Amino acid sequence: MSADLRLILFDVDGTLVDSQGDIVASMTVAFDAVGHPVPDRATVLGIVGLSLDVAMARLAPELDAPAQGRMVAAYKDSYVALRATKGAASSPLYPGAAQVLRALAGRDDVLIGVATGKSRRGLDALLDSHGLRGVFVTEQVADHHPSKPHPSMVLTAMDETGVDPRDTVVVGDTVFDMQMARAAGAHGIGVAWGYHPVDALQEHAGQVIDDFGALDVALNGIWRAGR
Repeated sequence: MSADLRLILFDVDGTLVDSQGDIVASMTVAFDAVGHPVPDRATVLGIVGLSLDVAMARLAPELDAPAQGRMVAAYKDSYVALRATKGAASSPLYPGAAQVLRALAGRDDVLIGVATGKSRRGLDALLDSHGLRGVFVTEQVADHHPSKPHPSMVLTAMDETGVDPRDTVVVGDTVFDMQMARAAGAHGIGVAWGYHPVDALQEHAGQVIDDFGALDVALNGIWRAGR
């Protein structure tokens, strides 16, 4: 493990981009596809970050696996169609996100990556739409890992970059992100602008920030404490 580098892993939906409109719309399509009542908006947003198969099982546990599989397929088709129609407006970056990412990517002592419940296809489309190709040195997606909060994404990212857990931070908006970080031995910084209630996030995160402008101070506090 490297003693000189630090790794910052960002969740995507609810952390870097606001995709809730398309998430809720696509989930409505998914439930309509099997003729099942759609959960309310808060319930749908509460599962953001989980892999789709796990999310559907939580939202509709009374349905059998084939029905849940049809829901996953309908969701994916709807999400792709919305993204094709709306482009970058489908999942706009939160204020300050682009500036923070490019500033961190330009540092010699920091590596940045992604740990997301999105598929490889979904992440690629998002990176292309926002001109973020090449910004992240490690990109962990749902295709290759168990669903959050399993630590596989973080463990793989640390292995790929050679960074120690004490020098790794996960930035995310959900309890799943913070639980994933803790399970991997890494630090967690929660963001208040995402999809899980702040009070729930505070129970699991080392700290919660209100905007991207506060991230640098939060990171420096972690680095100082770890040295």
